[in-house]
Amino acid sequence: MAIKPVKIAQDCLLVLDSRTAQSYQIPIKDNAILGSDIGNIVGLADPDFEEEEGEVNSHTNGNSNGHVKSTANGTAVRRKQRGLSVLDPGLENIAIMKSSITFIDGQRGIIKFRDMMIEDLFRDYVYEDVMHLLIWDEIPTEAKKQDTRIIMGSAGVPTEAVRKVIESFPREAESYHMILAGMAAFASGDTIIATARHQQKPVFHGNLSQADPALLRTIQYMATTTALVYCHKHNLEFTNPDPSQSLVENLVMMMGFHDKEYEGKPKPDARIVECLNKLWILYADFEMTASTAAVLQAGSALSDPVSCAISGIVAGHGPLHGGAIELAYESFGKIGSPENVKPYIAAVKAQKARLFGYGHRVLKNRDPRGALMKEIMGGKLAEDFARNPMLQIALTMDRVAREDPYFIERNLHVNVDLYGSFPYIALGFHKDAITAVTILSRFAGPLAHWRESLTQPIKLWRPRQVYESNVQIPM
Repeated sequence: MAIKPVKIAQDCLLVLDSRTAQSYQIPIKDNAILGSDIGNIVGLADPDFEEEEGEVNSHTNGNSNGHVKSTANGTAVRRKQRGLSVLDPGLENIAIMKSSITFIDGQRGIIKFRDMMIEDLFRDYVYEDVMHLLIWDEIPTEAKKQDTRIIMGSAGVPTEAVRKVIESFPREAESYHMILAGMAAFASGDTIIATARHQQKPVFHGNLSQADPALLRTIQYMATTTALVYCHKHNLEFTNPDPSQSLVENLVMMMGFHDKEYEGKPKPDARIVECLNKLWILYADFEMTASTAAVLQAGSALSDPVSCAISGIVAGHGPLHGGAIELAYESFGKIGSPENVKPYIAAVKAQKARLFGYGHRVLKNRDPRGALMKEIMGGKLAEDFARNPMLQIALTMDRVAREDPYFIERNLHVNVDLYGSFPYIALGFHKDAITAVTILSRFAGPLAHWRESLTQPIKLWRPRQVYESNVQIPM
């Protein structure tokens, strides 16, 4: 087949399909191409895929998306061609939406929220400011903070039904399962959220005046549920949230960490609040993570924000995602002492053990959050960190892996999850709360992405697959 010369446009991908000798020019914008342009690339007719019969006419014969086979009665069967697909397990090279929330340059080790460097946010602001920045693209005024606190604090008082659901679990049950049940119980008592799918028009899509308070209630439901679960597991008294307090302050107070020097109305432990207000900034968002994608996939079906959030919780709890923080800490206990780190690293290289908190799909250089985590560890809590014998194991693991050619050649660097458990242990949290509280600290990010998706056209996520048949067809 002859190949026709083509005039090449600027900023395009030139594709030559050797099956058909057809060339395609696919525009490149923001270093990305549209999947629909890939789908326009078609091969030869598929003999196993026929459309219904119809009359032969000039339009059918000239259709570039199908080949026509005439039949005895003068009708035609058009053989349709499938557009090209991209097979990309793990979606490593697939961008599924446009966003203005979080930017990550994995090669240079840069993280920005709304074009602000994470280092600047960490040093100049607290978590409440960053939560507002992610969701509404602004650093809030005190009046704006108070408005959101009232919405959240008022929604966070659990009903008897929510309490009973959580208390029905044995205390030794996994926090994760209790949280899923508690979130579902909260959703069932929220009339707007519970009935959203029964309405004639989308309740939240294109309607931010309805979506914003629902988003805030969803975050608070997770905070209250996390605290209720913690108190149930450890037989502690739960304290209702205070509408004048921030999310961090209320979580600390609800979980029973009260300021011991304050008499009268309970107040959150200021030392813990100060630490979490910085720590949570490190986890506030991380672009299109597995949990964020889970939230958005559920959202593409026009699910309510609590249902979307539950999807994110399920993904976030996995050992390859948020669950890695707790599992990294558990691995330190199995290693036992710094002297056993090198044999453990050898087992990792032999693929006989897994190393949590090292390496990252996106970050191929330093994790900028790691340096900020070490600032927390070297600050007012330094003595509390030092008392934890696991810390020396983590530091030794970091050093040994950092100097090992195996990790250097593969661009595997420590990420923030290696040390993610230590602040909570130093503050007095039980280990079983770490994953849940970390997921809560990430809640604002995925829900900010959910809110952003509400301003974009509705498009149900429905990925394709490449089918492989195992059936042997006889000749």
